[in-house]
Amino acid sequence: MPRLIPLIGVLCLAPALALAQTGTAQLEGRLQKIQATKTIAVAYRTDALPFSFEDDDKKPAGYMVELCRGVIGAIERQVGVVPLQVNWVPVTVQTRFTAISSGQADMECGATTLTLGRMKQVDFSSLTFVDGTGLLVRTSTAGNSLKDLAGKKIGVIKGTTNEQALADAMEARTVKAEIVPVKTRAEGLAQLEAGTVDAFASDRVLLIGLAMKSRDPKALTLIGDALSYEPYAIVLPRGDYALRYAVNSALAQIYRSSALMEIYNRWLGGLGKPSPAVEMMYELGRLPE
Repeated sequence: MPRLIPLIGVLCLAPALALAQTGTAQLEGRLQKIQATKTIAVAYRTDALPFSFEDDDKKPAGYMVELCRGVIGAIERQVGVVPLQVNWVPVTVQTRFTAISSGQADMECGATTLTLGRMKQVDFSSLTFVDGTGLLVRTSTAGNSLKDLAGKKIGVIKGTTNEQALADAMEARTVKAEIVPVKTRAEGLAQLEAGTVDAFASDRVLLIGLAMKSRDPKALTLIGDALSYEPYAIVLPRGDYALRYAVNSALAQIYRSSALMEIYNRWLGGLGKPSPAVEMMYELGRLPE
């Protein structure tokens, strides 16, 4: 009988040990770091109204920022740290991917298009929005299509999907125009208002937000249909499946809840109801448990 006591003890401890090992296995990569430091670093854009920008108090705000706040709440419950310290990291078009791959931030909540090429450097969550490349012009500009800009100057941020979409659309429509590279949307708007360029290409909803911040919103207008398909997602570290699962699980919960339309209406309601493409994206994002 005495020899059985240690064996019984081991058998009793086995489930607890297995549970502990399972719990540890679930927290790998960035999740493990987030739990240990009780901190999560979130990159955001300051110039991507209405998706990601700074409000009057210089705090991150917008559709994507609010979605990410919901995701952070789910991660808090998973790692068992409530609340987490959130370090907001401002990034630009040029620095957003490096911030994630270098470990400066754990996720990026801006207005970033998921592409196969970018997946060589970073990973992405489930889709969060669907937009397309558009053209912002002065209302005094004649015409309502890309073809009407033949021979004119079109500004676009260098290195973006909009730059490639514009080039592809010009080739497909045999339109010859001068592409003027700019560094930021603010620079593109300034050149458009000054007449240095005749149009500025970017995501259509971002162009609407940009026009709202201009000196005279009525002096600017969108022309033509979308030139490309721009699916947005939260940028994540490449290969960190545990963090990706946590983020996608949180998004699915949000998409299945009443909070989704509250978030949409708060930031995008002025654009009208979600487009059929966005509605389908939400439907596909409501992944079952």
